[in-house]
Amino acid sequence: MSERFHVVPLEMHDSLVETAYQQRGFTPEESACGARMASNATWHGIRTHNALKALHLDELFGSGAGGCRPAASIEVVPSRFEASQVWNANRKMGQAVAYEAMDTCKKLADQYGVGMVSVDNAFHYLWGGGYVMEAAKEGYIAYTNCTSALAEVVPFKGSGLTLGTNPHSWGLPTTEAVGFPIVIDWATSVVSMGRVQQFARENVPLPPNAAIDSEGNPTTDASKATGLLPFGGHKGYGLALLNELMAGLIGGSLPTIRGRSHEEGEKNSTCFFFQVIHPDALSAGAFAQGREQKENVKAVIEDILGHGNENCLLPGQPEADGAARSGKNGGLLLTKAEIEAFDEIAGQCGTPAWNLEDFKAAI
Repeated sequence: MSERFHVVPLEMHDSLVETAYQQRGFTPEESACGARMASNATWHGIRTHNALKALHLDELFGSGAGGCRPAASIEVVPSRFEASQVWNANRKMGQAVAYEAMDTCKKLADQYGVGMVSVDNAFHYLWGGGYVMEAAKEGYIAYTNCTSALAEVVPFKGSGLTLGTNPHSWGLPTTEAVGFPIVIDWATSVVSMGRVQQFARENVPLPPNAAIDSEGNPTTDASKATGLLPFGGHKGYGLALLNELMAGLIGGSLPTIRGRSHEEGEKNSTCFFFQVIHPDALSAGAFAQGREQKENVKAVIEDILGHGNENCLLPGQPEADGAARSGKNGGLLLTKAEIEAFDEIAGQCGTPAWNLEDFKAAI
């Protein structure tokens, strides 16, 4: 049976989220970035990284625990490389840092063909796919990875939680070719902890071999899951390890204390990496049959999806379908449980209540 959704006006959602952030001491600009990321994720059907997840993460590990510092300023570290920058985020809100970093990468790519920003001492930026998707819609190739707020993943053939879910996100400018940007966005665990929280909220079982309980045994009960397993065994493990090692090169410290403890001389913040490539910087110009670059990309996609593969799904299609459904309904689609959770936030903020009967059913 499919879930029943209700339509919440975008302005109502963003107003509450911004109010919640500002009550925690964030600036109006930071709060707007937090609401922007949350509504963008929800609009595209990414419920694991909605405002409920973002505010909960901030409460547990962010401004509520000293892991994120409202109104912090970004420090640009001196570098001899013109196409790249390194930032000390000083624990600033991750979403605000990420939007600024991606904008900086685009400007660098316009000038040098490629732009990079590495970020040390940050707080989690939530949905990486959202940042690369926006850049891809503007015609860029974009990539980001980050270390997660916590070590929640067991290494391949291991038993201790020493890796983050450590997502990778790619966005490619394919809107002219297929109608939407291809977005390859994944956590390196079988499921994200956000998905576990969603499934627990909705009382839905986890897939097999995705999570472990407090005793290290596999479990499908989302309410009992305390750790996650990497997808694809050694392959997901390798990708998660990549993030940890890149963070180590940037300035990140021990993953097992990240977000958990404050040890003298150690750091427990996250690291980000952003890269934007201008498509012109990749072009050799010698496309077959006299095609232009965009025509060639479309031809490649059509060839991949031909030969009996016409029903295959392109990465980014579910997000595009989610956005189309949100647009058709004229607002964000939330379940009863999610609306009730937002109502609790409204009560805490002293704003008008969210009553389920006030929101029309989605079609």
